[in-house]
Amino acid sequence: MAGNTIGKAFKLTTFGESHSDFVGGVIDGCPACLTIDMDFINSEIQRRKPTQKDISTPRKEEDNVVFVSGIENNISLGTPIAFFVKNENYKQEEYNELKDKFRPSHADFTYFSKFGINSSSGGGRASARETVSRVIGGSVAKLLLMQKTNISIDAKIEKIGKWDYLTQKDEIDKEFDRLKIEGDSIGGTITCEINNIPAGLGEPVFDKLSADLAKAMISIPSVKAFEIGDGFKGCMEYGSEQIDNWNEDFSTKTNHSGGIQGGISNGMKVFFRVGLKPVSTLYREVSCIDKDGEIHKIENKGRYDICVLPRAVVIVESMAALIIADHLLRTYNNKI
Repeated sequence: MAGNTIGKAFKLTTFGESHSDFVGGVIDGCPACLTIDMDFINSEIQRRKPTQKDISTPRKEEDNVVFVSGIENNISLGTPIAFFVKNENYKQEEYNELKDKFRPSHADFTYFSKFGINSSSGGGRASARETVSRVIGGSVAKLLLMQKTNISIDAKIEKIGKWDYLTQKDEIDKEFDRLKIEGDSIGGTITCEINNIPAGLGEPVFDKLSADLAKAMISIPSVKAFEIGDGFKGCMEYGSEQIDNWNEDFSTKTNHSGGIQGGISNGMKVFFRVGLKPVSTLYREVSCIDKDGEIHKIENKGRYDICVLPRAVVIVESMAALIIADHLLRTYNNKI
């Protein structure tokens, strides 16, 4: 199975399925002599865990990360950093009725079409359970950025459904109550800012910084949309409205391009938006199809999020950190 690695100089490879014994990863290319702050890593893991009992999955995992190589006395050795996290709270029996059936709008059918086999329970590699490895890898990337640069990454929930997250909390809470009763789900948008990023990060043509950020974000489960700078809004304006004119210090008077021009950072703030669809697993009866094309009405018994936005914020930041760390090392040849 290809496609489990992101990055070229700072690489993260992840492994494990939703209901396998372990998930984990290998970080390759982390410079030596980096202080690996375990408290910070664990705090990032905590941000991804279910915390809101009304909207988050009831599945509770301890998520205790174990590092098995590449670190000595909390200092990176410059060698591959391997880690794993034990899965402890999965319930395979909840999926007995779904055996040999494909759920609507899930990866069950597409994975089977590609590989001819599915995980016997859970979502396998398509499950958001896989993202704990991204957060661990991203936390090491963040440590690199914090200790060696002034770059900071800050993601925030912008909207849940059509409601503004900061100003319409009451409406959102009412919507969560309704969704819980009806067994439905809801999506939303997350914005992310990358501050103090130097000019010159990114590669021409196919490895543009914007292209790599887009790939990283779209790879997150449930993400269906990505825009950088003014995005689609800017596409409906005139060039005279979108041009970013210079200041004498090489900054720009506006930042419609989102800090990236020609695929390379220009020293301005990088900002982008990601859109996450409602999760497809509903707490209600859905129509599944078996391998013979027969439709079955089945009630989901698994444990899922009504809204993934609160848990996804740290995942967005982690993927951004991986991309920025990778391009820093590619630009400065491991001498940051």
